[in-house]
Amino acid sequence: MYLPRTDAVSQILAKLEQRLGPQRYKVWFKNSTQLILADGHLRVSAPNAFICGWIERHFAETIAAVAQEVTGREIQVSFAVETKLLHSLRKRQLDSQAEFIAKNSERVVRECRRQGQPIPARKLRGRFADLVVGPANRLAVSVVRSISEGTANACGCVFVHGASGLGKTHLLHALANELNEKRPDCRWAYLTGDEFTNAYVLAVRSNNMEAFRQRYRNLDVLIVDDVHFLASKKATQEEFLHTFNAIDAARKHVVLASDAHPKLIGQFNDQLVSRFVAGMVVRVEVPDFDMRCEILRRRAAAITPKPVPEDVIAYIAQNLSANVRELEGALLKLVMYSTVSHQPLTLSLARQALSEHLHRTQRVLGLEEIDQTVAMYFGLTPADLHTSRKTRTIALARGIAMYLARKHTDMSFPEIGRSMGNKNHSTVILANRRIEQMIQADEVARRQTPAGIQEEKISDIIAKIEKQLGKTPSTPERPEAQPVGGRLTFVDAPVDHEAAPAHRPSARAVG
Repeated sequence: MYLPRTDAVSQILAKLEQRLGPQRYKVWFKNSTQLILADGHLRVSAPNAFICGWIERHFAETIAAVAQEVTGREIQVSFAVETKLLHSLRKRQLDSQAEFIAKNSERVVRECRRQGQPIPARKLRGRFADLVVGPANRLAVSVVRSISEGTANACGCVFVHGASGLGKTHLLHALANELNEKRPDCRWAYLTGDEFTNAYVLAVRSNNMEAFRQRYRNLDVLIVDDVHFLASKKATQEEFLHTFNAIDAARKHVVLASDAHPKLIGQFNDQLVSRFVAGMVVRVEVPDFDMRCEILRRRAAAITPKPVPEDVIAYIAQNLSANVRELEGALLKLVMYSTVSHQPLTLSLARQALSEHLHRTQRVLGLEEIDQTVAMYFGLTPADLHTSRKTRTIALARGIAMYLARKHTDMSFPEIGRSMGNKNHSTVILANRRIEQMIQADEVARRQTPAGIQEEKISDIIAKIEKQLGKTPSTPERPEAQPVGGRLTFVDAPVDHEAAPAHRPSARAVG
């Protein structure tokens, strides 16, 4: 069903542009992001999980405040991925997003009003009482909760990892809220990896490192979400290592969350990785069917007074299994559909309203997770993979992402190209040929990391990424080229692969 833009939505977008400024609004909202307002709910849809997650983390409170200002009442804001918006993305916008992320630390520094001002903390919403606990997250919840209760003396470092949208941030929010309410004598701090980076840059620029170190090294519990953001930031990692050592030496706690296992985060200091794995590393899995149903029941009770039938809940839970955000997004879309169409919530309506949503979500799910995992392994962001930048490191990562997307999803070459920043389908075909050639030739890639030059076989890189994705590593089923002699392939200089003719499969570029 087509939902036209209302006057209220237009006013919200106009005020967002005023609040955020034309540059940020253009990068994150113009053209590719869609807002739908209905029945006291504002649904913010983005073309992929990366953009959706960034908007939620950085602009959720601003969006809620603007929506309340326009409508005159409190509005509940939800975020969802809507893949039909992909066609609105352009290479220039993707490049702008990557550039914006790279310069974010500088922007925060410039915006700070006084010397030594701390990075403003976001409102923490997660509670232990709101968590649905099951086989997928029971161990993680138990360990983190023991820290909140002061009984986890043996767990100095806890590293929670798992795919995006499985509740890691909720769990860390719950820990922070519990410490704040039940242990007022506990010195703790919650921040994200980019906030730690921003605070460190600000301290260096203002020559205020002593205050920075006093603030973070004397804590009882340091909670850092999205710690993978520190990847490729050598100086920040060095400072975080000293912070970690100081807290660990005092037998206090560091709780970290990331989308990947510490050994699978690229451009990460080996000393940090060794300290992370020496602690409690626990994975949050995809919730099973019973957990998904319970999550939907609780979410339904929060967003609508109308009872949602069990067969509707089972239908959504059966067809969406990747992460919690997708469940919530589908439920909210169904509730809005029911509201604006004045039809009761039934299984028939759910099938009608969600048929295209479920089809598109299932097809894109693999690629979104592949993007995130590959980018993290190379110390990049998914935005880097979608840009037109062609350094060898980005080209290699992009080629591996395209290869794995073709191997582990049912997406066609043109579909993969469109999702990877509107690339031509011939670019995807050529990238797959190159990666298959490198695997057959057992080639080795060299890349620069904070610990120096690292050499690794392309087959080993892919095997590790596939393991993180939960796939069994295997050799290509349809090799398209004969093996050529294995040799070292450098990945530090710029290269333009998209200009390479498709009839030259022997080219040794790593793209």
